[in-house]
Parts: sequence; C-alpha cells; structure tokens
Amino acid sequence: MRDGCGRTIDYLRLSVTDLCNYRCRYCMPTEGVCKRNHREILSVEECAEIAEAAVRLGVKKIRLTGGEPLVRRGILEICRQLRAIPGLEELCLTTNGSLLSELAAPLREAGVDRLNISLDTLRPDRFHDMTRLGSLEDVMAGIGAAEAAGFRDLKLDTVLIGGFNDDEIGDFLHLTMDHPWEVRFIELMPMGPCASWDKSCFLRGAEVLKRYPALQEIEPNGVARRYRLPGAKGTVGLISPMSHEFCSECRRIRVTADGKLKGCLHSREELSLRGLHGEALEEAIHRGILQKPRQHHLGERPSDTPRTMNQIGG
Repeated sequence: MRDGCGRTIDYLRLSVTDLCNYRCRYCMPTEGVCKRNHREILSVEECAEIAEAAVRLGVKKIRLTGGEPLVRRGILEICRQLRAIPGLEELCLTTNGSLLSELAAPLREAGVDRLNISLDTLRPDRFHDMTRLGSLEDVMAGIGAAEAAGFRDLKLDTVLIGGFNDDEIGDFLHLTMDHPWEVRFIELMPMGPCASWDKSCFLRGAEVLKRYPALQEIEPNGVARRYRLPGAKGTVGLISPMSHEFCSECRRIRVTADGKLKGCLHSREELSLRGLHGEALEEAIHRGILQKPRQHHLGERPSDTPRTMNQIGG
C-alpha cells in the first residue's frame, strides 16, 4: 500500500491504552490522565479487527504501544489474536519494562517477537525524579526477565535531554560493550508537557557522535542510524526527528487507543475507525494512508497535535 507521496506503508503502531504506571515529565502531567470509560477504548476484538484490516492492506509489522501497554487488561489476548493474523510478519511491543518480570515469558508465549524498553537514565535517583513513580531496579529486573524468556536483540530507547541525562551518554554506550543490546538515543520532541521547555533541553543526536568519535557507522535500521564501538557486543542507534528529516522514508501509520487513525505523530488530522467493519474499515484505513502528510514541521514550530505522547502511542 502506497500513500499519496509514493511511500510504502507497511507498519502500524497500535496503542492499546493511554494509561501508564509512570508520570514521565516530558510525556504526562503530574496528576496523570483521567481514566476513560471502558467503552471509550478499543476492545480486544476491535484491536484485532483493525489490525486484520491493516494487514490486508499491506501492513507487515505491528507495534503495540501505550501509555504503558502492559497495564492494559487483556494485553496477552490482544497479542495472541494479532499473532494469529495471516500475513503479519512481526509483532513488537514498546514498554517501560516495569512489569516485564511477570509478563516477559507470557508475552513471548503469546507471540511477541521483539521488545523495545524505554530507559532514560541509569541512576536510581534520576529515574525516580523523571518517572515520578518508577523504580530503576524494576526495569533492570524486567530486562533480565526478557532475556530469560528468549527475547533477543533488545532495544533500549533513551530520550536525550540536555541537562538531565546527557552526562550519561558514556554510561549507556558502555552497556553495549557487554550486552547484545541496541541503545537508541532519541531526540526530545517539543510536544505535550515539554513543548515549552528551554531550548537547551533539545539536544541533537549528533552530539553523541561529537562526544564519542570512536563510534563506527554500520548499516541503518529503519529510521535509526546505527553505530558500534570497537569490540562491542551491542550497537548504538540515533533517531533524530528534529535534526534529521526522515519523513520521506516514513512507512508507518498510528491508531490511538480510542480508535483514531493518525498518518503522522505530529498532525492534528485524525480519522475515526470505531464502528467500521469489513470493506468500510479497509476503505477508511486506505483513505487515512492516502492522506498521510508529506512531513512534519518540528523545525519551525512545536508539534501540531493537541495530544500528549501517551494519548497517541509512543
């Protein structure tokens, strides 16, 4: 399936909840978000129906997101139903890792192929300060449980924030020396609570290369430019939505937990999929793909979306 700009769209990010057990400062307000009525959120069956329609239109990869997807009741059943869709090649999930100690093995059994784990600092005090509720110990235990469950090629997603964790870049790189993980530094984007933060917080991914010139470039993976330290077991990824315009290569669409299709993370435009079935559902997804914008405008202004990241899906 190609969009109006000729890009092949084969990747769906499907949010299963806007709730989270953290309150990360750049993502959510201190008080969290109002819990929606159960009927306002996609049911297990709706998630599967939307996913099936997307796969029929050419989607090969689905990533489950939130909020925190592991707080969603029925998450394992959602995984099982999506994994059974003919033609789906890869089922992934992004998590903060706090619940993986219990759920890593069941997720693997339910058919999840790969995990991304969000981890913005390796210092317990900073971790608690950033997440307001979280424990670094829980996440590190979750990473261990994921490996024990058979998950390979783990990706650790680190939002790079000037004045908060940029002095830990070396610590994150050191992880790749001994572990076959990919540490991915993601540029902070001006949306939601952090849209008004000082400009010094928004570091370019190139800062990692500037500080650590020993990093050697290897083959890219999707939107991530990838590097490796000499002798390292793992790799380093740089995802640069602010400084590196990769919109021309974007192959994803998003569906929010309340059933809105978004062609771009930063766009105001949304298309409701709820209540649609069969050909009508496929036609709506098709229309949303054709209307996918050519690019975002983060270089000129903050994100156009009125939603916070947890309301869209990370």
